[in-house]
Parts: sequence; structure tokens; C-alpha cells
Amino acid sequence: MGLVRNWRTRSRRLGWRAALCCIFLVSIAAVPSASKEIVGRDPRVLILYPYDERIAATTAAGEAVRTRLLDATKGRIDLFSEFLDLSRFPESEHVGRMAGYLSAKYADRRPDVVIALGEESARFISANRKNLADGARIIVAGFSRSTAEEMGLPSDVVGAFSEFHIVKTAEMARGLQPAARHLFIIGGSSKFDRSWLATARADLAAFSKDYQTTYLEGLAIDEFIRRAAEFPSDSIVLALTIFKDRDGRNFIPREAVKQISETASAPIYGPYLTYVDYGVVGGSVVTFESLGKTVADLALDAIAGKPVSSRESPQTYVADARQLQRWGLSQKNLPLGTNQMFREPTFWEQYWLATVTALAVIMAQGTVIFGLLVERRRRRAAETNSRHRLLQVVHLNQSATAGALSASIAHELNQPLGAIRSNAEAAAVILRSERPDLKLIEQILVDIQDDDQRAHDVISRIRGLLKKRGEIDWQEFDLNDVTMSAIRILHGEAERRGVVVSSNHAPRELPILADRVHVQQVILNLATNAMDAMLDVVTTERRLMLETALTRESKVELSISDTGSGIPDEQLATVFEPFYTTKPSGTGLGLSIARAIVETYGGKIWAANRPEGGAVFRIVLPLARSG
Repeated sequence: MGLVRNWRTRSRRLGWRAALCCIFLVSIAAVPSASKEIVGRDPRVLILYPYDERIAATTAAGEAVRTRLLDATKGRIDLFSEFLDLSRFPESEHVGRMAGYLSAKYADRRPDVVIALGEESARFISANRKNLADGARIIVAGFSRSTAEEMGLPSDVVGAFSEFHIVKTAEMARGLQPAARHLFIIGGSSKFDRSWLATARADLAAFSKDYQTTYLEGLAIDEFIRRAAEFPSDSIVLALTIFKDRDGRNFIPREAVKQISETASAPIYGPYLTYVDYGVVGGSVVTFESLGKTVADLALDAIAGKPVSSRESPQTYVADARQLQRWGLSQKNLPLGTNQMFREPTFWEQYWLATVTALAVIMAQGTVIFGLLVERRRRRAAETNSRHRLLQVVHLNQSATAGALSASIAHELNQPLGAIRSNAEAAAVILRSERPDLKLIEQILVDIQDDDQRAHDVISRIRGLLKKRGEIDWQEFDLNDVTMSAIRILHGEAERRGVVVSSNHAPRELPILADRVHVQQVILNLATNAMDAMLDVVTTERRLMLETALTRESKVELSISDTGSGIPDEQLATVFEPFYTTKPSGTGLGLSIARAIVETYGGKIWAANRPEGGAVFRIVLPLARSG
């Protein structure tokens, strides 16, 4: 909200018109003679506003006075307000009717003090004082001493005067824009607007010599807006008032300034507080707080019967922090003591206590975190060492499994090797004949190749089983494929023991993420244990079943069941413990290693007895991907 400027003696009298965004504040004073009349009742104070309630400056100024008076007197005061609306109705007929109306209205409640906000209110009460407030103390506010002198106010009228120095606002703009080369001054077409422009020309005469100066006056609002969009970027723009444009349209000045600032290509400054938040960067203004204090102090002294005299309201610099940011203006160049409105507090200003506390906590936690990191590193080293030891144990278990299956492996190798030898001898005999059958020899060579591939597959499976790894070989593979590979390795041993091996695979792929050889090792361990459990079963009843399936929880399940004697119920929970075994020559590590491998890949393993006899071991592993 804005405050009204100072009119110097050389300026023409500035009449208050329509919604002035300048603040015209009032001071109150009660004459000593009035004090006698106040005895036995609360003092009456009438505040006269020159325009209607839409004018933010006068309304805010009056409210500042009212609030301070009510607080200081603890509510023991009668406050009255009247809006004269002299901007829209300046005719003498309206003024006369308003005077008659107010005289009748306050006939039985004559005010002790009348506060006239602005020059027009001051003229109104001076002309109608006898009928409206005879004997009341008159206090005027909102204009300069020089204007009061020109008006010829009675000697007993005191004022809270406001001196508005447009040069101070211009100097503030120069400090923020030292590289500016153009100066634009904007003013409207009303009588007040033209008087303001005349005063600005006189006051800025010396200042404007350093710039290419242009006065924009007598334009329609659309022309103001268009010209503002064409300002050179190195321009200083001073907005005075626009109560009326060339086309006769009435405005509240700050609303007109807002329209212009929205399209302006250079920063705009103004001498009124009401212009802040309406697009201006700032200026030298009289704040509502300072005016309210000045007027209220006058009023309180007058009510107390103390002598009162005219005073001046102090000025201060204000700036809109958002506009500084919009135009890239440095707050370091603001005049000392400038009040920055709408400034976002810095992080430190907002959260300094929380920041200090957080830093203290962080520093306290730093040592703990460092210790945890060291401990984590040690734990990872221990995990790595443990994993290497597991790999070593798994390799030893693989070697043991290969050793246990060596007889079957040898038998399985002998079959293709024997067939190769027989086919080679047959081919030699055929070649020695007088008419060798070449087609038969070709078929023999095909058979030799097939048998060689069979022998190669056996050796590859055993080689993979015996391969030593320093790290886990993570890979995605189908559990069905690994199960079939394990069955092929077990085939010879199963035939030797008279065990019938069958499988039931899921109809779809079951991809898992693990080390293929390790999973195969688990299957071999469980399968050989199952065959060992069927040694006492008659040969015709020895059956080993391997089944794979997809569970409802999107996991894969592998079950290995046998037709042996099963596991005692009290031992089901301990079969996976290290060194637990029921075999005379067993180490008790096979199932323990199997559990370690399964759990390494995020799975679970457990054992149970089948209702029809025998045991079943189940493995559940996470599915690598769906679909």
C-alpha cells in the first residue's frame, strides 16, 4: 500500500482525487477545552476518508490509526468513520448534501476530534466545521506542510504531515541500476496526476540531466501498457499516479500501475507503499506503521489534555524481493536499512536451530557410521572368506560324489568305447573283403561318431562336476535342464543298483538364477542319498522320482522322493545339521552342504516322509523371471 508524496512549496496544490493509492493518514488531537466536555463519557473521534472504501491507502492508514487508539485506550473510545467519495462525486452540490447529512447525523453526538485524511477531507471539514463539529479539534494528515500552508488552514488545526521525495525514489533506482541511460516518468490525466507531474519535473530537474528523460502523460491505459513493453532494458521507470487516463477512465492508481508493470521491459519504481506487490521494485515511502504511530501519538496526547503540535511521519525505503529477483537487481545495492518485503528467508534464517542440531547429530553419528563402515568391511571380508570356504567344501563334495560314482562312470564310458572298438573292427573286416560294402562302412562310421559323442558327454558332465571355482558363476538356466543332466549322470549308478529313475517335469521353463553346477550338485547329493536309503528294499521296489513344478508364490520347487524306509520323525529337524549321518562310512556333510548351497541362492530345503513310504526332499528357489 502506498503513501502520499510530499509537495514542495514551489509545486502547485495537489488535490486529492479518486482512489489514491497514497496513504493519507491522520493525526488526532483534542483541545484542552474539549477535555472538559469528555468528562463522564468516552471521547468521540470522527475519521473522514476523502474517497470510498476501495482506496487501499486511505483505508489502511485509517485502520492503522484505529487499531493503535483502541489498543492504547483499551477500547475506551468511540470511533466513527465516513467516506466522502469526493473523487467520483466532486460537484459542489454533493459536497453540500454530504455536509448537511453529516451535520444532522452527528447532531446529538458531536465529535471531540475530527481526523481528516487527505487534502480534500481537510478542505471539507474546514468549510463545514461549525455545523458538523463546532469546538472539536481538527487534525489533518496525508499531505505536506507546504500544501497545508497553501490551503490556509485555521491556526488551531494540527497535522501529521508526510513529505514525499520523488528524488529519493529515483536515487534508490540509480543505486540498483548504475548502468541505466534512460529515465521514464509515468503520470495520468486527472488534475492531481498533472500536479504530480509538474512537481516531479521540478524536483527531478537536476537528476534527469544524467539520463535521456521522457515524461509519459496524457495517454490512454492501453498506450501506457504498449509503451511500457518497448522501454529499453537500461531504463529507470518512475510511476506517479494514474487516477484518470486520456479517455476519461477512472483508476485506482496501483491497479493501473499493475497493468503497466505486467508488460514492462524495465523495472518500475514508485513513491507509495501500496504500489509494492503491484509490480514495482520499491521506493522511498511512508509506511502505515510509522504514520499510525505519529497520528495515534498526537491523538493520545490531545485526549490526555496535553499540548499538541504538527509532526512529520518518517520515511523509509521498501523493496519487493520478488521484483529484485525478476529484474536481476542485487540487494547489496539497496539503501541501508531498506525493508525487503516478500523476501523468502534464507535456509539459515529459517532453520538455523534445526541445522545446528542436525550438524551436532551428524557429527555424533559420524563416528558411529565410520565404525559401522569398518565393521561392514570386516563383515564383507568374512563373508567373502566364508563363501570361498563354502566353494572349497562344495568342490570336495563334488570330488567325493564323482568318486562314489566312478564305477558307474567307468561302466558308462565303457559302453560307447566298446561299441567304438567293435565298429572299428567290423569296418576293418569289411575293408579287407574283395568288394567292400561302402554304405555299410558309412553307417559304421556314423555309429562310431554317435558313440564318441556319448563318451564326450559323459566326460563333459564329470569334468563340470569336478571343476573348481574361485567365485560363484551366476547364470540363469532352466531347472528342468539341470534335473535332466543330473539324471543322465546318475543313470549308470542307478542301473548298477537296480533303481528305476523317473522324472516329472513342469510343462514350462523354470528359470532360476544361481550356479548351475552347484544346483546340480545338490540334486546329485539328494539322489545318491535316496539310492543309499533303498539298499534294504527289494530290487523291484527301488524307485527314485524327480519332479519339478511352479508354486503359487511364483517360485520353483524340486522334489526328490524314494521308496526307502523313510526318516524317523524325531530326526527330520536334524538331518541337515553338519556331521549328522546314519551311514557307517558317511561324513554327515552332504545334506549340510546342500542346505548351504540352497540358502545361498535364496531358497529353502526340508525333508518329510511320504504317506506311502519312503522320504521326500523338497527344494524351493525363487523364479528368475515370470512368463
